Amino acid sequence: MSIWKRRILASVAGAAISLGASPSLAQADADALKLSDAGYYEAPGVNWLLFSNWYDGLFADSKISGLELIHQDVRTATNGDVRLSATPGQWDPIGRLIERKVDPRTGAITAILEYSDFKFRYIVRAEPHGSDLRISIELPNALPAALVGKAGFNLEFLPSAYQRSTYLVDGRPGAFPLYPAGRMVRTAERNAASGRSDGPGAEPLPMASGQHLVLAPENAARRVSVRASEGQIELFDGRNQAQNGWFVLRSALPAGRTGRVLEWTISAATAPGWVRPPVIGHSQLGYSPSEPKIATIEIDRNDRRRPAVRLLAVGGDGATTVAASGAATSWGDYLRYRYFRYDFSKVATPGIYMLEYGTTRTAPFRIADDLYSQAWAPSLDVYFPVAMDHMLVNEAYRVWHGDPHRDDARQAPLNHEHIDLYRQGPTTDTKFKPGDHIPGLNVGGWLDAGDFDIRTQTQYQVIRSMASTWERFRPTRDTTSVDQARRRVEMHVPDGAPDLLQQIRHGAIQLIAQYDAVGHPIHGIVEPDVAQYTHLGDAVTKTDGLVHDPKLARDETRDGRSGMPDDRWAFTSRTSALSYGSAAGLAAAARALKGFDDALAARALAIAVGYWRDEQGRAPDLFQHGNTTGGPLESERFAAAVELLIATGDSQYADAVQASLPMVIQSFGREAITATRAIPHMPAAYRSALIPAVRTWAQTAAGFARANPYGVPITTGGWAGNGSVLDFGLTTDALHRAFPEIVAPEAVFRSLAYLHGNHPGSDISFVSGVGARSKEVAYGNNRADFSFIAGGVVPGALIIKPDFPENKEDWPFLWGENEYVVPEAAAYMELVHAADALTRQSSAK
Repeated sequence: MSIWKRRILASVAGAAISLGASPSLAQADADALKLSDAGYYEAPGVNWLLFSNWYDGLFADSKISGLELIHQDVRTATNGDVRLSATPGQWDPIGRLIERKVDPRTGAITAILEYSDFKFRYIVRAEPHGSDLRISIELPNALPAALVGKAGFNLEFLPSAYQRSTYLVDGRPGAFPLYPAGRMVRTAERNAASGRSDGPGAEPLPMASGQHLVLAPENAARRVSVRASEGQIELFDGRNQAQNGWFVLRSALPAGRTGRVLEWTISAATAPGWVRPPVIGHSQLGYSPSEPKIATIEIDRNDRRRPAVRLLAVGGDGATTVAASGAATSWGDYLRYRYFRYDFSKVATPGIYMLEYGTTRTAPFRIADDLYSQAWAPSLDVYFPVAMDHMLVNEAYRVWHGDPHRDDARQAPLNHEHIDLYRQGPTTDTKFKPGDHIPGLNVGGWLDAGDFDIRTQTQYQVIRSMASTWERFRPTRDTTSVDQARRRVEMHVPDGAPDLLQQIRHGAIQLIAQYDAVGHPIHGIVEPDVAQYTHLGDAVTKTDGLVHDPKLARDETRDGRSGMPDDRWAFTSRTSALSYGSAAGLAAAARALKGFDDALAARALAIAVGYWRDEQGRAPDLFQHGNTTGGPLESERFAAAVELLIATGDSQYADAVQASLPMVIQSFGREAITATRAIPHMPAAYRSALIPAVRTWAQTAAGFARANPYGVPITTGGWAGNGSVLDFGLTTDALHRAFPEIVAPEAVFRSLAYLHGNHPGSDISFVSGVGARSKEVAYGNNRADFSFIAGGVVPGALIIKPDFPENKEDWPFLWGENEYVVPEAAAYMELVHAADALTRQSSAK
């Protein structure tokens, strides 16, 4: 008998003892699942949620719904629901949630759902039985014929939690593969939702099947037993279909039956007495000597230990000395944890430090006068060059991507609802017909996020933020060569030009190209189908780079044109909001580029003025364009008025700013930054009119300290809230500069400390490459490599409702918590510069 087989048999025996033996009554009661006040089941080290969350109204399956398991503070299973394929992809159909009910008397949770297209309604019911959870599917009517062999109950398990573990199927041993290598079966048609780019389709075959499966029998922190009351449970590796797939347990729904047609008994190994290890929230980057320094201790509510907090100074010989110590101050309960705070603001001596709470010790961090002077550099040096579209980007031995999308772009079809929230209206608003090539769009711009589209709102938002950074701080850092003529970028190679101005120019080039091509801003440029949208790899391989010619055969090329219809689509419906937003971005770019590229600056300003003029003579087009707007029409109009006022000094823009005051005051939190920028260019009465709104905002901001222990806004939507935290920090800075008698600057530092590690769930820095421990596995176009892009900012701590903060460090594919987005990187650079300026001011006093 091999050693490996002995170990498996030992695991079988251990599983039998832990899952099948009869515990004492006291132990059984301790392990029993109980319905919490928050509406989910809990036992020591185990939580089961049932439709506490919905998939995602914007981007379909986001792995946060159905039956979910949080096992010793790690969410390891999700999407327990009826699905129409074994390993559904992001864009595969999901049922519509009609009703969720919790019965406090019996402890049962039921959810009623429906696939409307098939008139198929079903009920998912969860009922606790001791430490087991019984999940059943009930059908009011028999399964529709079209879904026989397709509909089944799935439960998905996180690959990074199980891919180095074993499993048992009716006692037979198996091992989860580190990398997908399962068998596939060819299908007649490609499932577009799978993301396969070409050719026939394929679906995975099960790795194993049986009536009783035990996952990770050797590891109590991950061990789960699943037993079907009848029929088989199949185990699939969803990664064979798509890199973001999970391991899936599935039982097909039977045909011709009603009532309770499927039942699983599930048991996740409990851990009596288990408490989650404490987390010391702090800035992984560190602190400037003068700023507030607050560590947040996050502990399990059952943890009764209260050790003192120690701040350790690290000497050159590695020895540590206690720089400060004391008891942490109780803050109270928030989410599912208990919080304490430790204030070590009095420690101002520059040096290297660590925090210690019992046996938990942080990574080293600095206290330094120059702490913020270069923290923004990775974003400018690395992240933004990698995000540049229509350029080959090289870094020493590495080509990040070739020169992509030389074939941009084809006119999108009419009345078309597309992926990623893009859609085209009833007309093209251009001289081009659907499918026509629109010349001139294959220049400039940044790829929006972890995908490969150009979103116009992103372009002008980033330009405005970068222009603000340039005008206020003039960072002349030069580490990147940008050759627009050769369409080539060389990272870490200076070229004599400020990198920030070169990035502003790159964004402006795309906005100007849109004007030259169609006469107005467009919504954006995006892939024509899901297969291209899900592309992972060098962006240059996503299309053939040749303009599509419908007269040619699919694989034919002639005279630099191609029959391959892979060119991206341009969504061109004209809207007033886009015109105003682009006018604001181009006006800001014109100011920044003056003296650097005067010809482009003059062109940008002329187009911005023209957009404004044209909008005054036409009724606003309120067509709601795709991929979310940059803001309501009134907000975009106000931004354009302010940026044009600063750029030209023309009184017509001052009049427009004044006319927008009621809207600004009503929506002050959103408009405050733009509103303060207008103050030096407006009469004194304008500033006075803002004061009541500023005072109200300050009161709201102070309320964050009562709402959570971090003192910043923490959002609870399907996209985590680092964008809101950045906006809060920048708003604080803007209002402090304009109204120092009302708004103090401390929230600037609180916001950065949150981004750098003082946040719920962990102490990781949400800015890759910044801080001792930062995001090293994130959702960019690099995500299939489980890697990072330095300087990228991820969305952060996603609140899995009702109370679980999550940011996975070993699984990049959850975009709501791990996807880089370029506006956040630009805002981060601006906020770090603001903190550096405040630090310098404090040091100068």
